[in-house]
Amino acid sequence: MADGAMTATFLAVIGGASLLAVTARRLHPSEKLPSLEGWALADRSLGPVWTWLLLGGTIFTAYTFAAIPGLAYGNGAPAFFAVPYTVIVCPIAFVLLSRLWTVARRHGYVTAADFVRGRYGSAPLALVVALTGILATMPYLALQLLGIRAVLAAGGVYPRGAAGDLLMVALFAGLAVATYRHGLRAPTVISALKAVAVFVSLTAVTWLVLDRLGGPGAVFDGAAERLGGPALLLTPEQQPAYATLAFGSALALLMYPHVLTAGFAANGPQTLRKVSVALPAWTGLLALFGFLGIAALATGVRAPAGGAEAAVPMLVDRLMPGPLAGLVFGAITVGALVPAAVMSIAAATSFVRNVYVEYVHPTATPKRQVRIAKAVSLTAKVGAVAFVLGLRDQDAINLQLLGGVWILQIFPAVAVGLFTGRLHPRALLAGWAVGMLAGTCMVVREGFSSIVPLGSGPEIYAGLAALLLNLTVAVAGTVALERLGVPRGADLTGLPSRLSVGRRPETGANNP
Repeated sequence: MADGAMTATFLAVIGGASLLAVTARRLHPSEKLPSLEGWALADRSLGPVWTWLLLGGTIFTAYTFAAIPGLAYGNGAPAFFAVPYTVIVCPIAFVLLSRLWTVARRHGYVTAADFVRGRYGSAPLALVVALTGILATMPYLALQLLGIRAVLAAGGVYPRGAAGDLLMVALFAGLAVATYRHGLRAPTVISALKAVAVFVSLTAVTWLVLDRLGGPGAVFDGAAERLGGPALLLTPEQQPAYATLAFGSALALLMYPHVLTAGFAANGPQTLRKVSVALPAWTGLLALFGFLGIAALATGVRAPAGGAEAAVPMLVDRLMPGPLAGLVFGAITVGALVPAAVMSIAAATSFVRNVYVEYVHPTATPKRQVRIAKAVSLTAKVGAVAFVLGLRDQDAINLQLLGGVWILQIFPAVAVGLFTGRLHPRALLAGWAVGMLAGTCMVVREGFSSIVPLGSGPEIYAGLAALLLNLTVAVAGTVALERLGVPRGADLTGLPSRLSVGRRPETGANNP
């Protein structure tokens, strides 16, 4: 149960985050007319430090920090796929984000769907890219609330019943107001507190665990005894699933609208390259969280059935004094606020640019676009709260599993499109449809498991299998459509139409 010191520290961290959000206006470089680029991308003005804080705080969510150690607690080695997955992301981000930023800055693109619209001259393809991003983001946003609730309930900080619901509403109300007023600048300043709180609290917890248990060797020995068998090591049968899940998840992550929004907010491609090199520092945190899941198993923590994500909060509550435990719970809560805010902004921006302006009000002024985006962002947060309070937790988890498979299906249009424009937009649409259908069927058929058997062979990640089908259809369809002479839209991006990895895109000017 939470004591007074724990609660006081927790409230102090949350209060600090609220105060920082209020000061977000200080990141305004000057008074400008309202624009979607200013509200959603902070005028593309973030330097290396702020971009590293925001991008890391957006990628590494509170649910990740709860789910990965929970998976390690219950399943051992397979949970650590998240470590190579987030390492693989870094070199891919080094290439993709910097190149995409250059094109986006040159043409005023704010979303990935904007780029697709310009690259292929296809409004339908841009629409499915935007809608896929929104569809995949919404359950991810709800999971941030689930992460907060699971962690705080395990630590005894989350009240039961209506009081707990009010706490959840209050936490997101402050975030909603700050985001409504200041856009991306609000989660940007909060990300600084998130980084400090998470790094400090995790270091303290890890040191305490190692001191109490006698070092990492004792931790793994104790966990191995409790798990039994080779669960702390991958079996040969698990290796294909582990490898494909890590690789496929890395490709999918950079397609999420909230990750691209954080990247677009940088002040130049060189900043994104520096940040990509420094992102493994956040991966180290994730590895330590996974280690704490093993430590919870070694110390005999008994998580509730079906609630393995509560293992580390229960370990913290057991081992740490009240103030430090409150710091940990506060850090994880703030850890959810940053990605939740960016997700709502990204979803709202995609809706406004690629649905509202494209199909409803093409002559909307920048001021009106910002006003609509603010309303949609607020609606997304309210919808996430209602989803969490009104439906089963497993529903959000199942939808998020599908979301990871779905978002991977826009990889050919976005990532491949950065290097070649040879794929026909109609073929890309057909490939997207096949990938979405195949991926959904595979996941649902296996009882909402993202790992599926490949015929009589090994198990692999469903999203990657669906992506291979997607690419096959896109390539074959392009050949067929070109032979039939089906026209394609004009390419307005200025990128080469053929595969080009040697040409370095121009850097673009900083826009602080």
